Amino acid sequence: MKNVEQPQKKTFSISDLADELDISTRAIRFYEEKGLILPNRTNGNHRIYRKRDRARLKLILRGKRLGYSLDEIAEMIGMAEFDMDEIDQLKKSLAYGDKKLKEIDERMEELQILKQDILAIREKIVNRLAEIE
Repeated sequence: MKNVEQPQKKTFSISDLADELDISTRAIRFYEEKGLILPNRTNGNHRIYRKRDRARLKLILRGKRLGYSLDEIAEMIGMAEFDMDEIDQLKKSLAYGDKKLKEIDERMEELQILKQDILAIREKIVNRLAEIE
């Protein structure tokens, strides 16, 4: 039996996206309230999401996973300023990425110092234990 490719969906329900992206419908509605996605509505006032909304949700989730705030994500995906062109959007994303890399470097330095402190204390404990045994 041949694999017949299904045509890609052009619209999605809120539950379709929640299931696909493994998030709650409440989270999707929250992102809508924040203006990060803008779904269409049916006559019955049900949300209808397009491919663009789906792509934005994926970007939002990726941004959250990388530690960006919703305000930062909004700027990077061009929702904070509707007249932002692609060059400005890319520059903004690059600036946020550079800032995040600096924060990561600082945390890594702090963790390295913490590790050295713990290893020094460990060595003292091991030596003391050897003395009293």
